[in-house]
Amino acid sequence: MKNLLVVLMFSSAFLTGLPASANSTVDQLLQTYQQQGAQTVDPEQGKKLWYSKSGDRSCTTCHNSSPDKMGKHARTGKLIKPMASSANPERFQDSKKVEKWFLRNCKWTLGCLCTVQEKANTLSWLNSF
Repeated sequence: MKNLLVVLMFSSAFLTGLPASANSTVDQLLQTYQQQGAQTVDPEQGKKLWYSKSGDRSCTTCHNSSPDKMGKHARTGKLIKPMASSANPERFQDSKKVEKWFLRNCKWTLGCLCTVQEKANTLSWLNSF
C-alpha cells in the first residue's frame, strides 16, 4: 500500500508539469521519457530545439516553420503531413513510430541522437498545438 502511495504521488507530481493532452500515447511516451531520466518537461525548450540549426539543417528544413502546416522532405521532395496533433490527428498515435522518427530525424538533422529530455520537450511542444 505504501508503494502504491509513493507511485501515485510521484506520478501526480510529474504530470502537473505536463501540458493537457488528449493523446494517451503521448502521455505514455512522456512518462517513459521521465522514467528514463527526463526532468520537468519544458515545451518551450522543445520549441527552441525545433528552430535550432545544426549546420544548414533544423527541424524546419523539412517540417516547415509551423508544425501545423505541411512540410516537404529536403532531399526527396516527399510531402510530410503536419506534425501538430491538432492539424493531423493521426500524429503520435503509435509510440514505435514516434521513436523511429526521433531516431532518424535527430541523427539526420542534429547529427546525433536526441536525449530523452529533448524528445520529451519536443513531443510536448508539438502536442500543445
